[in-house]
Amino acid sequence: MQTTAAFAGLSCTDCGETFDAEEVPGRCPDCGGILDPDYDYDALDLTRDGFEGDGVWRYEALLPFPRSVAVTMDEGGTPLVEAPTLAEELGVGRVLIKDEGRNPTGTFKDRGQALAVTAAKLHGATDVALATAGNAGQAASAYAARAGLDSHVFVPSRASFINKAMINVHGGEMKVVEGRIGDAGAAFEDAIENEDWHPVQTFVTPYRHEGKKTMLYEIVEQLDWEVPDHVVYPTGGGVGLVGMHKGAREIRDLGLTDDLPAMWAAQSDGCAPIVKAFEEGKDVHEVWEVPDTICGGIEIPDPGASPLILEALRESDGGAVATNDSDILDSAVTVAQHEGIEMGVTCAAAASGAWSLAQDGAFSEDDTVVLLNTGAGSKDADVIRSHLMSKGI
Repeated sequence: MQTTAAFAGLSCTDCGETFDAEEVPGRCPDCGGILDPDYDYDALDLTRDGFEGDGVWRYEALLPFPRSVAVTMDEGGTPLVEAPTLAEELGVGRVLIKDEGRNPTGTFKDRGQALAVTAAKLHGATDVALATAGNAGQAASAYAARAGLDSHVFVPSRASFINKAMINVHGGEMKVVEGRIGDAGAAFEDAIENEDWHPVQTFVTPYRHEGKKTMLYEIVEQLDWEVPDHVVYPTGGGVGLVGMHKGAREIRDLGLTDDLPAMWAAQSDGCAPIVKAFEEGKDVHEVWEVPDTICGGIEIPDPGASPLILEALRESDGGAVATNDSDILDSAVTVAQHEGIEMGVTCAAAASGAWSLAQDGAFSEDDTVVLLNTGAGSKDADVIRSHLMSKGI
């Protein structure tokens, strides 16, 4: 298994046990905990001008696998777009939108699946599998096709038509499960027990959050190595938030930056287990019993990595915010009409959350605020337009 020079293996975030990455492709075999890639940071001699290439693999020294063996479609390298009208409306110095809709399959899921499918190929897998609300399945089927692997994707019936269509177009075997993401997850768990499939599921593979930490590297480098004051992220399973916080700690500890950005988890109030746990001072969430939100990508009532998410929020002096679906849809429209940027419905939770945070005094007038637009607005065009028409705008 070809890895980068500093990659040292995997460690369990629960029990602390360490493992050889070549031997363990998924969860901790001792306790079932989430595995996290480890590095020998002392072996690295990185400088701000020492990164070469483009996209995710520009940062291969801080990734488990080199670009030479990567399953890649040149993901990453997405723009950080100034939003001066939003900055004025929020009363802050700068607002920038990290536009992940520019990735190959239209969302930030490509960053994680590039690494997860690379790992699967290096492990000698012939098939990859996952349950997903939609976008991760489209990305997984695309990267599996790129790698010459078969893919098996379990999606809830409410997943978008675009995701379902493109999973099929990429050659994925798709199982549509009646219900919501939990039902798709249960079907996936039942199926994989009897199959020799390599999991590329959220926080089952150790590598999806590792790919997404590159968003933070890019943001900081695009800001000439100035760390933004706040990063607002639409949060369901929290893979990107956990990854970005890890990335922020890494470049700080390597001496490339001085600070951590405050990380903010933005959710819909129809499914806000992270917000509830944060506000109640808990270290682990309680399952959200009746999820009800139009934001399918963040309708995750039982986020298994909530301890890591909550730790990131508190360590970075950030927090969590929930807004209602109407405000979220309004925010998608406002961003499109004021800045021209197309945010997906789920992604607009970040914009709606930022407005709420600004009203509550969480930001200062000189602050730089980054909103994560995790996917292209065109994926949800019918939902956003229907909302627009219902308001007679």
